[in-house]
Formats: sequence, C-alpha cells, structure tokens
Amino acid sequence: MEEVRETSAWVARNSSHVTIDSSGLEKVVETMKESIPKVEWDYEGIHYFDNGPLTVQYLFVLDALNFCFWPDKDLNYDHLAKGLKEALLNDHSAFDADRLQKYTGPQLRELLKWPRSLPLEEERVRLLHEVGFELERSFEGKASKLVESCGKSAVKLVALVTRHFPGFRDHSMYKGHQVFLYKRAQIFAADLWGAFKGQGYGEFNDIGSITMFADYIVPAVLQQLGVLKYSSTLANAIQASSEIGAGTEEEVELRACSIFAVEKMRELLSIKCGKQVLSVELDLWLWSVGVQCPSLQHHRTLSIYY
Repeated sequence: MEEVRETSAWVARNSSHVTIDSSGLEKVVETMKESIPKVEWDYEGIHYFDNGPLTVQYLFVLDALNFCFWPDKDLNYDHLAKGLKEALLNDHSAFDADRLQKYTGPQLRELLKWPRSLPLEEERVRLLHEVGFELERSFEGKASKLVESCGKSAVKLVALVTRHFPGFRDHSMYKGHQVFLYKRAQIFAADLWGAFKGQGYGEFNDIGSITMFADYIVPAVLQQLGVLKYSSTLANAIQASSEIGAGTEEEVELRACSIFAVEKMRELLSIKCGKQVLSVELDLWLWSVGVQCPSLQHHRTLSIYY
C-alpha cells in the first residue's frame, strides 16, 4: 500500500486541476476531533452474512462488480449488494466458481432483478468469468482459500488479488508516472474486516495499511467539505455532468488527491487528539455522508475500477 500512498502523494504535489486546501482540512479535523464519526460496516443490513466461507465468496463477487453505477440514475450500490444477497439466499450455489464462468448479461440482470441492461454489462460479465476461472484454477474455487493464503495480512491479500485477477489492477499513467489506486482490491480487504468485525476471515494484523477507496462519492464529499478545490474547468465539467475520461489528468487527480487528503486527515487527527483512526473508518464515514446527500454532484467516468 506504500505504492498507493507514495504515488498519490506525487500526484497531489504535481496536480494541475485538483488541490488540497490545508485550511479546509484543518476545519474538518477540528469538527471531528471531539467525536470521530463511527459508521458500522453494514449499517443498512444490505449484505449477505453467515459468518463463514460463503460470505467471503459473496464479498468477492460483490467487489468484482462494485463499479460504475452512475449511467443508470436508478441503480446504486445498494441494489447490487441486496440483489446478490437475495440471489445467494435463494440458491447457495449461485456463486460457485463453475457457475460464475457461465453467466450471461441477461442472467446477471435476472440475478439482480434489474429490468434493463446494466452499465458496462459486458465488462461485469467478463469479470465474473475471470473470478470464477481463477478461483477454480488457483484456490479450489473458493475465495475463502484466497483469504486464508494471505496470512492475516491485508497488504498481502491486495497483492494476491491484483496478481491473480487482472480486473482488479487499478492503476494509471499520470505525467509519465505510474499511479496505483487499487480501489476494489482494497475494499475487499476492508469489507472482510468490517463484515467479520476484525475476526476470522476479517482478521488482519495490518488493516491500518489500507488507504481510502478512491471512487466517485468521496472526492465529491471532500470538495463539499472544503478539503478539495477544483479548477474552474473541472468544476464546470462536473457541474454539467460531462464525462471525464478514464486515465485523464483530471480523473487521476480526483482519485489520488482524495487518497492523499484522507491520509493527511488521519495524521492531523492523530496529532490533534492523540486518536488513531483508520483510513478505512474515515472512508466509510465520508461515503455514508455522500450517499445520504441526493444533490451531491460527482464526476462521471466510465471505468471498471470504481
């Protein structure tokens, strides 16, 4: 995860369109220092959980598909999480590795009870096939075996996921530098940690190494809080709901500067109130603020990574 932190810091130092406002950061930390907001991982009861290997399989499938909801204004993360949960409750073999390799677009829609094509549907199906194939080839068909092989290290789990599953290799080129972001691989570790409450499959001795998960929502919340500032060109593009291309300077800066800002927030909280807070916890709080704000305007990028 040091690669994620270091390359995000490099982007923040060389950014042309997004800047981190240190006074805005100080203000946010000041409001938080008395009581750091605590958000339960499954605060709406939308996820499948049985305290065993099937939950791990569910979470891995969920995080393989956890990207790009915005082109369909009615679709959101809750629909995905609940849809997959109900599919598994109806049929415990729904996410068996051999079945994952055979799903079609219409079958995935049926699984989620979604009435029309999903955004990036072909990519979602491709990623299901990839997950099923590699789980079967290398991990006896079970995501739980993947997790067991990481030796209670979230960092090693992220490395294993990105090594074995190309669809999780979330990185970009920025001004001649490679930038590592790894949103979905990291969120898989965080989901395990949150679901299992740091025990069993969710026990990691280095959960503090995980960064925040650079997506659509958190940058918008950080901007609303005065932590991130946008150039007028970028602000206008977001306001107009214009698509911002994947891998463009603007898109990489939005994500990398969010990672750097949350790391700075964490450092300031430690200095000002002596409390150790995880980037995972800050991300969960910022994301929950964002999803409860229907008027929040986020950037729009067609991407399989978030």
